[in-house]
Amino acid sequence: MKDEESGNRLGSYLRARRELVSPAQAGLPAGGNRRVPGLRREEVALLAGISPDYYLRLERGRDRNPSPQVLESLARVLRLDDIEQTYLLGLTAARPRKPRRKRPEHVPARMHELLAHLQIPAFVEGRAFDVLASNSMAVALSPRLRPGQNRLRSLLLDPEEQAFHQDWAKATADFVAALRTTVGDDTENPRFVELVGELALSSQRFRTLWARHDVRSLDGGTTTVHHPVVGELRLHRDKLPVDDVILVVYYPDKDSDSDEKLKLLAALSHTESAGRAHDAPVEEPRPKTP
Repeated sequence: MKDEESGNRLGSYLRARRELVSPAQAGLPAGGNRRVPGLRREEVALLAGISPDYYLRLERGRDRNPSPQVLESLARVLRLDDIEQTYLLGLTAARPRKPRRKRPEHVPARMHELLAHLQIPAFVEGRAFDVLASNSMAVALSPRLRPGQNRLRSLLLDPEEQAFHQDWAKATADFVAALRTTVGDDTENPRFVELVGELALSSQRFRTLWARHDVRSLDGGTTTVHHPVVGELRLHRDKLPVDDVILVVYYPDKDSDSDEKLKLLAALSHTESAGRAHDAPVEEPRPKTP
């Protein structure tokens, strides 16, 4: 994956973030005739205590090894949170590159056993949000959680998944920002190249969000979804790393309305599975050869 501006990831990130900070947020008068959204380069330099020429060199990729002090000053001006500041510091040439993962993502056998025993929606995902394994409750919650699906692709391109999420706009922003965090400096990973390329061609929403360079973690949290059978569900989400993959579980508050609905969904899913097994054709025994 070739990042923006021929690999100038630091410059691309700085430019994207300064365009998201308004003069008012930075304590500057808005003024008239502003040609760029957000802050001008010279305004960022002034507020960060560096020369405009040096900041220009950073954005254009002529200096890719600024000091941590300079980056921390820029993070303050650009109003970056802890995750975003960590990401910014990781874009410098001085940071050693992480070793590349050579082997394909693999679901340990014990994870399949665990999934089968869990009575709540649970599945295993890879770094690019590929669903690698799931239990029956996960599929009952959403058919897009079957193995072989990609959660981000479904979220952006599948109308049923879009209707599934109460706050689709927030969900897409969170997922895309989490993907950029996961990609990090692993920009030549074939799976990331394939997924980002596909979504950039097929989704305007993805192109808009990717250009923002937002980064954040997508770990625990609470979400509300609209199931087509049992209705609205308020579920907590936990993501637990296991070897090279992530176990994701969804669960409601005990004895809540969502808890009762999830139990109903489990019963309906079990009944449907039993019905399919009952209706399956039975193979007639072959006559024995005399």
